[in-house]
Amino acid sequence: MSTSLLPVLDDNREAMTSDFTDVIDAEVKKQSGLSGTAVKAAYSAAQKVKPGVVASATNKMLPDFLTALSPFWDSKPAGTPFGEHLASNGDAAAEALLAVTDGRAASAPSGLAKAYKSLRGKAKGYVIDALPPVGGVIEKYAAR
Repeated sequence: MSTSLLPVLDDNREAMTSDFTDVIDAEVKKQSGLSGTAVKAAYSAAQKVKPGVVASATNKMLPDFLTALSPFWDSKPAGTPFGEHLASNGDAAAEALLAVTDGRAASAPSGLAKAYKSLRGKAKGYVIDALPPVGGVIEKYAAR
């Protein structure tokens, strides 16, 4: 498996964690309707169970996320923004990221695992929607 994006973490882990946490917060905030209310409630519940859980979990999973996305980085056509490339490979990119979170959820505390499981059915769509800003964050640091 390719790990071509892992060196990006060397000097950027804290900043990337913050940027990805901002992406997650923004994606949750823009949800609407009945399913949006459920997402916001589960997100809020997870944060109440363990304050700072989003940043902490993101930081812990960054190497796995970057490893999961490295094949997409390696196949990105020259001149194509990474977020656009991820979006054009949305199903596969989302599944690669969800494989990471599924693995972590299996060993999460029961309250967090319950919140994750309540969202998992619709998670792929949410992840696909977030791929452009996720790619933007990665490209921001990979270009340094």
